[in-house]
Amino acid sequence: MSFHRIAYEALEVCNAVDLDTIEAAIALTDLTPRARALDIGCGNASVSIRLAGRFGLLVEAVEIDPAIVDLARDRVASAGLDARVVLREGASPQVLTASAPYDLIVALGVIEPTGPGIRAPQAMLEGLRAHLSSGGWLLWGDMVWLDEPPGPLRQLVELNNLYTDHDGWQAAAEAAGFEVASAVLSSQDRWDRYGDTMQSAVAAWLDANPTHPDAPAIAGRAHQLKLMFDFGRGVMGFGLYLLRNPV
Repeated sequence: MSFHRIAYEALEVCNAVDLDTIEAAIALTDLTPRARALDIGCGNASVSIRLAGRFGLLVEAVEIDPAIVDLARDRVASAGLDARVVLREGASPQVLTASAPYDLIVALGVIEPTGPGIRAPQAMLEGLRAHLSSGGWLLWGDMVWLDEPPGPLRQLVELNNLYTDHDGWQAAAEAAGFEVASAVLSSQDRWDRYGDTMQSAVAAWLDANPTHPDAPAIAGRAHQLKLMFDFGRGVMGFGLYLLRNPV
């Protein structure tokens, strides 16, 4: 059991964005039923399910955490979409390397999606563009700096990836060779609800499982993330970017 396994069961999307916003972005594309999509870091599979169920896409969903893969698998089966959503447990670079180019790649809040050490915005986007078909699409979502963060907050948040502001993500996409089709910032309320939903779900689990062997680690992670969200309120946000690989 882990913080994220508990939190992801409570979230609609495993990031600070809602499914309706994601669906509105995909509706701007020219994707047709049975187009091939890859959902990197699929979490609870809600996005994969929407891509397959609403748009008829054939989705490969990759997730590295075995416990979260189990959650995703249960949700895909409950939605009756086993034939359209293939779940792969593992790291995305191996899946990308082994596959033909995709018509759509979805990458929301992912860490080093194209390989270890590739952490800068432009480099990550360039790496993903190399695995898109001509005219294909990337739906990229990630943390955005809304204001210049204090040094300690930046150091903590950027232990995994490097981040930029709303304009910076779009500039990185264009520098990587993409056309920016849409760019949307989540509201502060949406960001707050994302953090609050996770904390509430984990607090309820800890109350119900006080002697579980993983409880101390889960409580510690919850405390760490709460401090980060509290300290970063008004400085941290989430952006969603629909990017097109030119023909």
